[in-house]
Amino acid sequence: QVQLVESGGGLVQAGGSLRLSCAASGRTFSSRTMGWFRQAPGEEREFVAAITWNGGSTSYTDSVKGRFTISRDNAKNTVYLQMNSLKPEDTAVYYCAADRAAISGLRLRVEVYEYGSWGQGTQVTVSS
Repeated sequence: QVQLVESGGGLVQAGGSLRLSCAASGRTFSSRTMGWFRQAPGEEREFVAAITWNGGSTSYTDSVKGRFTISRDNAKNTVYLQMNSLKPEDTAVYYCAADRAAISGLRLRVEVYEYGSWGQGTQVTVSS
């Protein structure tokens, strides 16, 4: 298993930027696909972005393409989500997640059930 702790959330005006970080503990971080999800009040948790173990491939939900960038530093056991041009509809609790499989290969995961470890979440609020 991998333990995850997110940070970097906060309150920002529309058009602003935030960078979320997710620090991982556990020896298998560097071999796992990692993802970011978000959940707004009254809504289901939804996929935002994912990155393969080596950072070679990424995937984004359509609503954040061109604005958000996922990256990782395996030497630091950390995955990031750079969020630019933020909109009020980006307001949510953002969660970092690690693939259930200890060795992910090159497969990107986009479904909640495919992830086995979750952080506690960090609140992002975008004001209009």
